[in-house]
Amino acid sequence: MAIGSKPADAVRKSWVERMPAAAQPYLRLARFDRPIGFWLLFWPCAFGLTLGSHGLHVPVSRLLFYALLFAIGAIAMRAAGCVWNDITDRDIDARVARTRGRPLPSGAVSVRAAAVFLVVLALIGLAVLLQFNRFTVLLGLASLIPVAVYPFMKRITHWPQAVLGIAFNWGALMGWAAIHGDLAIPPYLLFVGCIAWTIGYDTIYAHQDKEDDAIVGVKSTALMFGAATKPMLWLLYGGAIVCWTLAGLQLKLHQAYYIGLAVLAFQLAGQITRVKLDNATSCLSVFRSNREAGAILFLSLLAGVALERSVMDQFTF
Repeated sequence: MAIGSKPADAVRKSWVERMPAAAQPYLRLARFDRPIGFWLLFWPCAFGLTLGSHGLHVPVSRLLFYALLFAIGAIAMRAAGCVWNDITDRDIDARVARTRGRPLPSGAVSVRAAAVFLVVLALIGLAVLLQFNRFTVLLGLASLIPVAVYPFMKRITHWPQAVLGIAFNWGALMGWAAIHGDLAIPPYLLFVGCIAWTIGYDTIYAHQDKEDDAIVGVKSTALMFGAATKPMLWLLYGGAIVCWTLAGLQLKLHQAYYIGLAVLAFQLAGQITRVKLDNATSCLSVFRSNREAGAILFLSLLAGVALERSVMDQFTF
């Protein structure tokens, strides 16, 4: 693949291609040509924020402001995480067909330039984080631990997807903390459910690279589960639905939430039944459908919180 050409899993005809040539390698390094990761990092923040607003009559303007902060933070920190991941994995990426065209292994961006870019992105994330309460700031800083160690996990364990799940879904805790200034059982249940969801969808994603990963010695749940991947996906996605149900029951959310969870369960089941694990195109398509899965859970939470609040308001004198 020629230097500067886009990776095989990039979105076709993205806006990145219309940007100046000098900027394109950095935008691809930050995965702006693959926005699915931004959504998957943002959704848990929105989940936690919505769940945390239950019963508190938080002004809508405040919730929207926090949602905007989380959106900006998700964009900056997902980009920073990708740059960090590519710096640490540049030698491995050069040996994998799907990733050898990335800016670092292809030579389109130097390691030094990538490091400077990483610092800029991290500073943007820090500026966003400092807008929250002290507890949320400390919680956000703690999230840097799983983010920092994740790229190395594929070298030592078949469960790097679990570490990714912790890193990607930390926002579920932060969303709640932004409202409450502490944590409780419901956000922990939400968090654990999101981790199971992430292990599931990233296992599907990892099936794209299983042949190359086996050759270069990279570990993943895709390789570990092998032929048992679909049964494990049923277990993981089922576990996620159970955790999310328990989180709702803890707060006595409106029944609309559980109807939404049923729709989500149907969508996740559809992922498992239709994915062809030996077909990279199928794996990528099903993986990307988790943007819609996140939207379903968010709307379910929103309905469960808003409708329960409306019912309670009718009895407020």
